[in-house]
Amino acid sequence: MATEQNTIVTHHSDGTTTTEVVDWTPEQLAGFAEVEANAWIDARKQAYPPHADYLDGIVKGDQAQVDKYIADCLAVKALYPKGGA
Repeated sequence: MATEQNTIVTHHSDGTTTTEVVDWTPEQLAGFAEVEANAWIDARKQAYPPHADYLDGIVKGDQAQVDKYIADCLAVKALYPKGGA
């Protein structure tokens, strides 16, 4: 269930849920909007394959490994498009 930006939903270990409505300041709302707008950046960072895979392929002359690394990176870019679109 989607919640309003000024609502905090807490799920407790006993299975209950509480909802609290908070009056966010304009600065806090701007901060939340910035975090949401940039969420794709962190998602990509976590999903990209290790750089070492690419470098290892280069050093070994293994074009298939290099191509796989590039394909994996392009898949991450497609999964998490710039701007979170």
